[in-house]
Amino acid sequence: MPNREEIIKSFLVPSNKKISLKKDYDPSYKADYVTKEDAAGMLQEGIEQLKLYQDMLYAQDTYALLIVFQAMDAAGKDGTIKHVMSGVNPQGCQVYSFKAPSSEELDHDYLWRCMKALPERGRIGIFNRSYYEEVLVTRVHPEILARQKLPTEMKDKRIWQRRFEEINNFEKYLVNNGIVVLKFFLNVSKAEQKERFLERIDRPEKNWKFSTSDATERAFWDDYMEAYEDMFNNTSTDWAPWYIIPADRKWFTRLAVAAVIDQKLESLNLQYPTVSEEKKQQLLQAKEILENEK
Repeated sequence: MPNREEIIKSFLVPSNKKISLKKDYDPSYKADYVTKEDAAGMLQEGIEQLKLYQDMLYAQDTYALLIVFQAMDAAGKDGTIKHVMSGVNPQGCQVYSFKAPSSEELDHDYLWRCMKALPERGRIGIFNRSYYEEVLVTRVHPEILARQKLPTEMKDKRIWQRRFEEINNFEKYLVNNGIVVLKFFLNVSKAEQKERFLERIDRPEKNWKFSTSDATERAFWDDYMEAYEDMFNNTSTDWAPWYIIPADRKWFTRLAVAAVIDQKLESLNLQYPTVSEEKKQQLLQAKEILENEK
């Protein structure tokens, strides 16, 4: 049976070679040794481990963890965040969902709104979509780029390569300052997306989650896959790698994401702050006072 490290490595986009999204990553993959029934218990174990790591992360106050989720619509980002982070203390975690830029945001550089939302030391920050939209939807829909207030000479054919370099440098800066970056692409198939869209239409309680633009955007599926693949091949770095997570089975998606997060936090060797001898003596004095209360 493959160990956790081998499974996680299979999701990793290597920084030293080009990948093919279609050939190298199967949206319907699941580990053969785990069943849906087993996964529930395994996920709960992962959540409990994450809870402990988050407590130490907060207490140590040295690192922050930034988790980036990117995906096509209906891939399960919201559900994954909800389930995997269910045991985390809300005081130590923040989630930001990035929609179309506002007029104020368009008056700044494309990283500005994400910089404002970065997690503080000791906290976990989750980006539901992110600055990567600027090399995805903006690339697939050139009219969006046309509305951005960039100098004309910057809207040339090299803009995407420049943005890859800018993002890599930005993430390197974050990591150098103690903000660990984990990036997940939830890889749903076009067929599974269709089934989930139909479910949203057929079930009244899910109607609010569906927009007609979700269906029309499927016409650009191949363009998105090409943009994603180019993005992976240019922005999966040693300091901020991409993980392509199979998303056709939600239960396996959540289990895989939890495993990657736990492994990363484990690698930080987090510790509760050590207490000085002077502080220990103060604690003993406080204990004595409390115990002697009448």
